[in-house]
Amino acid sequence: MADTSIKNKLPIISDRRVFAIVLIPFGLGYFLSYLFRTVNVVIAPDLAADLRLTAADLGLLTSIYFVLFAAFQTPLGVILDRYGPCRVQVILLFIAALGSVLFAISHSMAILTIARSLIGLGVSGCLMAALKANAQWFPAARLPFVNACTMSFGTFGALTGTIPVEMLAGLYGWRMIFVVLTVFTVGLALVTAIIIPDKVGAKDTADQTNYGIGDQFRDLGVIYCDRYFWQIAVITMLHGGVFLSYQALWMGPWLADVAGYSQASVAKAMLFFNIGMFVGVVGFGVLADRLQKYGFGLMTIVRFGVGASLAVQIMLAVEATSLAVILCAAFGFFGSSTLLVYALLGQNFSGRMVGKVNTAQNMMIFIGAFVVQWGIGVIIDFWPAVGDGRYDPVGHQMALICVITLEVLAFVWLLMPSRMDRYEQDSSTL
Repeated sequence: MADTSIKNKLPIISDRRVFAIVLIPFGLGYFLSYLFRTVNVVIAPDLAADLRLTAADLGLLTSIYFVLFAAFQTPLGVILDRYGPCRVQVILLFIAALGSVLFAISHSMAILTIARSLIGLGVSGCLMAALKANAQWFPAARLPFVNACTMSFGTFGALTGTIPVEMLAGLYGWRMIFVVLTVFTVGLALVTAIIIPDKVGAKDTADQTNYGIGDQFRDLGVIYCDRYFWQIAVITMLHGGVFLSYQALWMGPWLADVAGYSQASVAKAMLFFNIGMFVGVVGFGVLADRLQKYGFGLMTIVRFGVGASLAVQIMLAVEATSLAVILCAAFGFFGSSTLLVYALLGQNFSGRMVGKVNTAQNMMIFIGAFVVQWGIGVIIDFWPAVGDGRYDPVGHQMALICVITLEVLAFVWLLMPSRMDRYEQDSSTL
């Protein structure tokens, strides 16, 4: 009886306290995840020079993070829905800390690859755990805004991966960066275990504890057979994969090899890229929150953002180097629009499926990121490197043409009528 009384009181926690003890700690996890994801973009020349890496090697080393990240998404969705975000987050953060310390002390490509894989596995649940917690503790109508708040922490992680990382690497070398990240990861795991309530929120149904593993995997079958899911998944896999590939690695080499930027200038330009992303994450979240009241659905906003992002990528492909910093900021801004799909899916699948549908979507994005990031390196390697960790600008241009072509095909599929278009039309006539 005492346990029941406690559970009944938990959903009454004020929104401010939920923000403080749930959203902020999980948001810091996403901050860490994004910092790990993007740290290589600034230190790439040092890694390539110290370990004599080719473009394909560098692409593989950086993108192996996405392989483990993507591979774990399906079981992650099941265990998040079954055991809750807090416990899962703590265990995975300790795995990330192990990978980080191993990366700091590694001297071979093989060990660095293992370390990067452990990091990818360890932070693979940071965003999904946060979104699951948001779906538990906040109303569905507020998810675009609340999720945007969470994702803004990721943009701060990306921002930290620019000038601060470049300065620390310049003073102490790239290995010290991973020592600092190890300490931060362990500390965050302990804070998460102590502060975040390991209880269900108000939105969980009463029979959730009787929902078995078999039922969980049957839900996956429903998700993967859903046409609407695939209409979203295809574009976010390709566009999200391209966006992450350039943010996490290839935007830096493009700025250096095509625009002729120094390493310090690359860090500054990437700062604008990530400021653009921050403004985009928050801006698109607030915009969606407001426009939904006037009958404009999330799908319409996502379509606009992806179309604008493609226009920016075309400018990169035609080598508009005089606008490089502006294009970085615009790519960050419009590229962030696909983050709205998590709220879109959260609004259109039942509460017990939120973890699974979000991780299914996330898996698609990171499969795309792995293939695209490595593939760009392979394409660039068709042209001889010019030395000092730099690559031929023609290789960059051909890589952009290839990925833009694939994105355009996926964008056409996104523009096809969907059940949400009918829902939005019906809502606007009420």
